[in-house]
Amino acid sequence: MRYQITHQTRYGYGGPVSLCHSIAHLKPRETPNQRCKLANLRINPWPSVVREHRDFFGNRVSYFSVQQSHLQLEITATAEVEVWAPALPEPAATQPWEKMRTQLQDSVGAEVASARLFTLPSPAAPLDPLAAEYARESFMPERPLLEAALDLVSRIYRDFEYDAASTTVATPLAEVLQLRRGVCQDFAHLAVSALRGLGLPARYVSGYLETLPPPGQPKLRGADASHAWLAIYCPEAIHTGGWVDLDPTNDCAITDQYITTAIGRDYQDVTPLRGVFYGGGEHSLAVSVDVDRLEHN
Repeated sequence: MRYQITHQTRYGYGGPVSLCHSIAHLKPRETPNQRCKLANLRINPWPSVVREHRDFFGNRVSYFSVQQSHLQLEITATAEVEVWAPALPEPAATQPWEKMRTQLQDSVGAEVASARLFTLPSPAAPLDPLAAEYARESFMPERPLLEAALDLVSRIYRDFEYDAASTTVATPLAEVLQLRRGVCQDFAHLAVSALRGLGLPARYVSGYLETLPPPGQPKLRGADASHAWLAIYCPEAIHTGGWVDLDPTNDCAITDQYITTAIGRDYQDVTPLRGVFYGGGEHSLAVSVDVDRLEHN
């Protein structure tokens, strides 16, 4: 599949902003099943400084600084990507999860050492005992790793209600567990925390999901949104770099309708846009996203 993504963010301020510094994770990364053919960032007012670098996780990070007075800031990210459906191992044929955990602890290889980083707690995905307890129902003794992970994802889908009004980006995991409701970010954090609580590597993934309108209905412009899911380390997943991406919001492994922007320990590592500004007073925020399928040449 080929897609064109347009992600537009507008800030409006009650008074002049004299200076702002921002970083953005808005340019899709390369993965074993994704190629980014082009990516651009258009900023208005035009910034005095623009730089790009790769962060610790290999994500493309854009830094910009607007050093002129402004009442509105508009950031438009456009990208064209090509995505293939990941080739995944048979869930029941993956090794028992305890065996993988033991190998992870004993191995000194670079790939495993990198994966081991994602067993550690992070600010938005702490090692909550209730999350680990929730996971144990899926991770029965000797159960194949990927089979158990898919069961965990299915249970989150069934047990937690999607409710966009119930949480914010600052809602702690403990509150999500209590409410039993949230959004894709919350469900990804829950799964990540639950897996890490069992000593298994899990990372947070941000990106986009192609949404299709009902039959006979036109696609609404700007109605798409950013999406979040998780990836679990699975050594048998040799075609996807040892990681399998799972989406608890939709109870599935990802397909060629998913576009990956960034990976990290949790949402705080991959926020689409964040920064500081001087002045401005009260401000408003509007975001619109379009994920459009392109015809192959």
